[in-house]
Amino acid sequence: MAHRITLIAGDGIGPEVAQAARLVLEATGVPIEWEERLAGVRALEAEGELLPRATLAAIRASRVALKGPITTPVGGGFRSVNVALRQELDLFAAVRPARALPGVPIRHPAVDLVIVRENTEDLYQGIEYEAGAPATRTLAEELRALGGYELRPDAGVTIKPISVSGTRRIVRFAFEYARANRRRRVTVVHKAPILRTSDGLFLATAREQAAEYPDVDWDEIQVDHLSSRLVRDPSGFDVLVLPNLYGDILSDLAAGLVGGLGLIPGANIGWEYAVFEPVHGSAPDIAGRGLANPIAMILSGAMLLAHVGELEAAARVRAGVDAVLADGSVRTPDLGGTATTDELARAIEARVRGT
Repeated sequence: MAHRITLIAGDGIGPEVAQAARLVLEATGVPIEWEERLAGVRALEAEGELLPRATLAAIRASRVALKGPITTPVGGGFRSVNVALRQELDLFAAVRPARALPGVPIRHPAVDLVIVRENTEDLYQGIEYEAGAPATRTLAEELRALGGYELRPDAGVTIKPISVSGTRRIVRFAFEYARANRRRRVTVVHKAPILRTSDGLFLATAREQAAEYPDVDWDEIQVDHLSSRLVRDPSGFDVLVLPNLYGDILSDLAAGLVGGLGLIPGANIGWEYAVFEPVHGSAPDIAGRGLANPIAMILSGAMLLAHVGELEAAARVRAGVDAVLADGSVRTPDLGGTATTDELARAIEARVRGT
C-alpha cells in the first residue's frame, strides 16, 4: 500500500530542493502517493491565501507532509507562515539532528546532536504589544498596579508563556525519542535562575518527567553555559530539549558545527501530524539557478520515511548522502564544488538505487 504524503514545494529554492528530495525518495522503491499543495508566496499568488485551508486539509488527511522552505511576505497577515502551520496542526516538537557528515571539513568531527525544541509556546506564541500602542499603555498600567513594575513609555513588550502541560509533553517527547533511538542522554536546557516563573517552571516540570524514565540518563544546563560548551566541544551532548527561542538559536549554532544550514534536516511533530522540512530558508536570491544544496531536504525526507516505518529505506537515503559526500566529486557551491542541485540529487539517487 502506498504512503500518502502531502508535498509542499515552497518558495524560492523550495521547488528545486523538493524535486531533488522526491527523486531520491522514489529511488528507494517505497510506494508513495504524492499530493502537491501550496503555502507561502506561491499560494498567495495562486489561491489568495498564504496558508490555504486546502493545504491544511491535505496534511490532516495524509497525516505527514514534506515541505520546502516558504516565504512570509511583509504584511501578509502572519508573522510567520511556518509558525502558523505549527500552531494550526499543534506540531509542538521540532526535531533537528545535527550530524557530522563524511568529507565535510568541520572543527569537531564527532558531532552527533539532536535538538528537540518546543514549538508552540515561549516568545514565539506571538503575544506582543507595540511600543506606544494603547494596549501597551494599558498593560503598563496593569503591571504598575499588580507589582509596581514600571515600563518605559517607548517599550515594546513580548510575553513569554511556558506552561506545565506544554513542558510536560515536549520533555516526554524528548525522552521517548531518546529511548526509541537508543540515544545515551537527554539534556534539559534553561535559564531558570533568572527567569524563575517561566524557565523555572520548565526545569521543575522537566525534572518531574525525567523521573518517569529511569532507563534514560539526563542532566540539565543553563543555555549560556551550553552555548559555550557546544562551541568548544559538542561531543559531550546528545539529545537537547529546549524552550522555543533557545531551540531556534541553538539549531543554527548546531548547523554551523556540521557545515551549514544546507545540511540540517528537520521535523515538526505533534501527536497526530508531522511535517518534515529543511531548517534553511527560501533563499530567493539564488532561486532557479541550480545553486541550492538539496541535502537538508533529502535528509528531511529520510526522517519522514523513518517516521512512517520505512526504516531500511531511510537508512539507504542517509547512506547515499554519506557516500556522495565522502566521494567528494559532486558538490554544490556551498560545499566548495560546482555541481547543480539536480546533479547532486542524481548522484545521491544513483547511490540509493545501487547503480
